[in-house]
Amino acid sequence: MSEELGMVLASELQRPSVADALPSDFNRARFVQNTVALVQDNEQLSRMPQQKLVPALLKGAYLGLDFFNKECYAVPYGQTVQFTPSYTGMVKLAKKFSKRPLTDIYGHVVREGDEFETWMEDGQERIVFKPKPFNDGAITGAFAVAQFADGGIKVETMSKTQLDAVKRMSKAQSGTAWKFFPEEMYKKSVIRRLCKGIDLDMENVEQARIMQYEDAPQEVEEVEVDNPFVE
Repeated sequence: MSEELGMVLASELQRPSVADALPSDFNRARFVQNTVALVQDNEQLSRMPQQKLVPALLKGAYLGLDFFNKECYAVPYGQTVQFTPSYTGMVKLAKKFSKRPLTDIYGHVVREGDEFETWMEDGQERIVFKPKPFNDGAITGAFAVAQFADGGIKVETMSKTQLDAVKRMSKAQSGTAWKFFPEEMYKKSVIRRLCKGIDLDMENVEQARIMQYEDAPQEVEEVEVDNPFVE
């Protein structure tokens, strides 16, 4: 299966209609190698017919995202395979394709006792965040910030009510990530929302089409979250 899949992917990536839609810095050999390794390690994906699997994998290639490095996911869903960028993939795309050059994107949760305020001044967004040291208080919300090369910022905020609404829409709400690492999942939720609001200048129509369609959180969720306590 793995050798055959590698040959199919390599062949598809050489087709003119596909090759023309790939990023200018795309590494075909590495993509094929990493994607085959991913499918080998995933029993559900390895059982999917190639005609269902390959189109989802190619979406990652069009955007220059790496499945093996968890920049995007191919998730079996019924009789199909659905593609979605992870939050790290969304950050990568925002930094690469933002019309307004970006220097950094980050997110934090806000807890009871922290000082947090955001406002507009002279047409510019402003933010103050002073977390209370070693604060284990209840989470009241989360925010994400995009820092631009021109010195400006873009801020996205979500209340605890909004964050929990995202959790309720997730088919994985009872899974390990939401159960044991809710702080990480809250940060990922607000960072994803921030990235969706950044104006992107994609390299071609195929990339733009995928980004317009990509997200359906009630249907496809990130299937893993990095364990912050394990290096």
